[in-house]
Amino acid sequence: MNSKNRNMDIWERFEKMNETQITSYENGHFLNPIQYFSPDDKWIVYDTRNDGGHIGQTCCIELVNTSTKEIKLLYRAPGQTVHGPGVGAATFSPVKDTALFIHGLFNCDSLRPYGFTRRTGVAVAMDNPGEPIFMDARDVTDPFTPGALRGGTHAHSWSADGEWISFTYNDALMAQLETSGDENIQDLRVIGVMAPFGPVTVKDDSEGENVGGEKFTVLVTMVTENPEPGSDQINRAYEEGWVGSEGYVKSDQSRQKRALAFLGDTKDNNGNVLTEVFIADIPDNVTLEVPGQPIAGTAASRPAPPSGTSQRRLTFTGDNKYPGVQGPRHWVRSAPDGSMVFFLMKDETGNVQIYAVSPNGGEINRVTRNNFSVETTFSISPDGRFLAFGNGERVFATLIETGETRQISPGPAEGMTGLASIYWSNNGKMIGYNRKVAVGDTSYYQIFLLK
Repeated sequence: MNSKNRNMDIWERFEKMNETQITSYENGHFLNPIQYFSPDDKWIVYDTRNDGGHIGQTCCIELVNTSTKEIKLLYRAPGQTVHGPGVGAATFSPVKDTALFIHGLFNCDSLRPYGFTRRTGVAVAMDNPGEPIFMDARDVTDPFTPGALRGGTHAHSWSADGEWISFTYNDALMAQLETSGDENIQDLRVIGVMAPFGPVTVKDDSEGENVGGEKFTVLVTMVTENPEPGSDQINRAYEEGWVGSEGYVKSDQSRQKRALAFLGDTKDNNGNVLTEVFIADIPDNVTLEVPGQPIAGTAASRPAPPSGTSQRRLTFTGDNKYPGVQGPRHWVRSAPDGSMVFFLMKDETGNVQIYAVSPNGGEINRVTRNNFSVETTFSISPDGRFLAFGNGERVFATLIETGETRQISPGPAEGMTGLASIYWSNNGKMIGYNRKVAVGDTSYYQIFLLK
């Protein structure tokens, strides 16, 4: 079979897909950008927001059946008010019927509202709805507990085996020191992991600020308040993704079992912000410290990465016409075999395209070659062959091997806007996404499937 006919067969899967709206109630059905399908693809998890903010005001995590459209309540935050605790950004474990989401602290009130440094990751099993399992420990009482952090985790992402969880993080103690006026101390966003070395028990406190957790939690990125211009130093690490289902093969042909690719904000030679792609290699044992650099942090410093962690810059785009990672907010993604890391950047015409780079660094390869921009987050098919993304309220797919792009969804009906959170099911037979559907003078996020 020649390559043209072979590619035609590859595209047949999309010709059989039809768009179906699976939610319709007049409330929000907000999808996290990744991992919202249950392991068997029978359920989708979401929160009840109707916009991208206001997690602190959101009460509920729900499920919808991808075939019957049945709705189930998975979790309702106790004592929910406008100040918290709040829940949102739900993801499914790839191996268990368990969902994980952001949860504000139980003691949230008007004086201590939900915030970046006052939240944690909570899991709930489908067979035990309403029962929270706190995954990351929190200890804000000096001396701090190894395996616990002092702030708030969010944007949780499961590793392929369901054993590790990544997240972005803001530190409550650093935030307090920043408000004291010391310009050399800031609450910088960083990335961490929850690892299967728990549970972690922390000190009791009368204020409800400390919480024990099932996982051992550490930070894995290095940041500095004042990056040197032209260097690889960063003052922000964010929008991470696990590299490969089993890591990646390094230049020396050894296998790095666990790594996270992420965006890091550097400064160019003129002192301007330049966002590049980085990678953090994570050791098998994250409980070991570098001497003098405690993983729990101190009263004057943020928690340090564990011994054996390494951080590298993968892209160098300062000489491009449009330098740096650009486009809509998105998370760095990896091919299932770990061979390539994908991200967004502008081409020479100013259109946002999907690019790829090896986790070992080197040449940056342009994947999409469209005369229009990628306008949403993107997702990689489970077989690693296709990318899916949105433009003009329509879903497109690109065959990675050739760069060929085709529209795979119909145009939206009148009153539908806000295409977002495009993501492939685990078996590759469905693609889910959000659209806002107008009802009178308002509109609500609903969930759609190409199936």
